[in-house]
Amino acid sequence: MFVTTAGRTDDEMIHKAKGIALSLNVSYIDRKKRSIISMQEIQEDDCLVVGKERIELYPLGEKQPFFFHPNSSMFRIKRLMDGDHDPFVDATGMVEGKTLLDCTLGLASDSIVASCVAGEAGKIVGIEGSQYLSYIVREGLLNWDSGISEMNEAMRRIQVIPKRSLDYMKELEDNSFDCVYFDPMFEERILESDGIIGLSRFALYEDITDELIGHALRIATDRIVLKDHFRSRRFEKFGFQVQRRKTAKFHFGIIEK
Repeated sequence: MFVTTAGRTDDEMIHKAKGIALSLNVSYIDRKKRSIISMQEIQEDDCLVVGKERIELYPLGEKQPFFFHPNSSMFRIKRLMDGDHDPFVDATGMVEGKTLLDCTLGLASDSIVASCVAGEAGKIVGIEGSQYLSYIVREGLLNWDSGISEMNEAMRRIQVIPKRSLDYMKELEDNSFDCVYFDPMFEERILESDGIIGLSRFALYEDITDELIGHALRIATDRIVLKDHFRSRRFEKFGFQVQRRKTAKFHFGIIEK
């Protein structure tokens, strides 16, 4: 990985890009009016491009960059504000003041919805093991303007932990969160998503294990929730009660404490 600036740059962007490179322990390379493709051909590596409004990740060999976007959380929050329901909110039991540990943060769509529902009195913590994805998502949550004040505030409240889920969960005390949430299909979804297919090399896939579930049971006060493919054997293997949705590709499983 190396860091550079957008084509039209200034001293402020250069300073910011150098700071990001230092924090990620990677190289900073001056843009010098070169194209990203030509720079990648020389460096043979992925590239973070720092612009005034956002940071873009260019995987080597991919033409389209990845940048943070709240994705489905925007219309889901609008529906909730209109009085509709959300299957994730129903499964996790999120209400104002609740706390949730998202063990598979990914692009943070579910955590944004959870934070919006939980409000200032709640707490949402998301774990993302990929150093680069966690950085881009954390910066995006802090700076993205959705045009919806409640959603902006919800994004700013989310705490991003750049670690593997199991490593972080081992550090937590018993009964630390109301709900512990797993969505282990992130890598598969990247592979299926147009425009961000190159991100598959950055996603750290961590399967659900007895040890993970054991810590989740220790940490959660209310419930553990698993979002998985409707044919997944994980539900039965770990004792989740499945909330089946007729037309949905993914179901939610719940273990009540």
